[in-house]
Amino acid sequence: VSWRDIIKPDITISAADESVATGIIKKNDKLIIILDFEKIVSDINPETGLKMSELNELGERTRSSVPILIAEDSPLLNKLIVDSLKAAGYVNLIHTENGQKAYDVITQCKEHVRCIITDIEMPEMDGHRLTKLVKSDDATKDIPIIIFSSLVNDDMKRKGEALGADAQLSKPEIGNLVRIVDELVAEKHLDR
Repeated sequence: VSWRDIIKPDITISAADESVATGIIKKNDKLIIILDFEKIVSDINPETGLKMSELNELGERTRSSVPILIAEDSPLLNKLIVDSLKAAGYVNLIHTENGQKAYDVITQCKEHVRCIITDIEMPEMDGHRLTKLVKSDDATKDIPIIIFSSLVNDDMKRKGEALGADAQLSKPEIGNLVRIVDELVAEKHLDR
């Protein structure tokens, strides 16, 4: 099964923020539903979710109009990342539900995107493929990419590094995510 074989569930299976399904695979006349692991774990134990309180530790913030692209298939985490970045002062956010949609945004407006945050496992195109495509294009190779996934282990880190990811974090490190965005944006002088 390829990531391209995974389709987004329609409204009959997925009701936006309340859904636990992020994708469907049709195989041998059967439907296999891919569950939103992070939402299920967060529903069972809210303490394991993104800790918005970590943002308070970062103190007062000035607003930034740096365009940040987010590729996250979990509706819950997509919203939480967007809300967290907005609370941290970032106001120019483009959020997509998978790597393919993120790549479409990048190819349409290369000069507009200045930082990318991506999950690894997503329908249509995963975050590693997105990273490879962005980093292998001279017009986009300098855009910082942060892999933000529950799958960041030693093997995945090595793969992300080999593909050119600028940073890799495990969910739910939202405070560290904001710190890394701050560093990469400042380092690349992209906030001008």
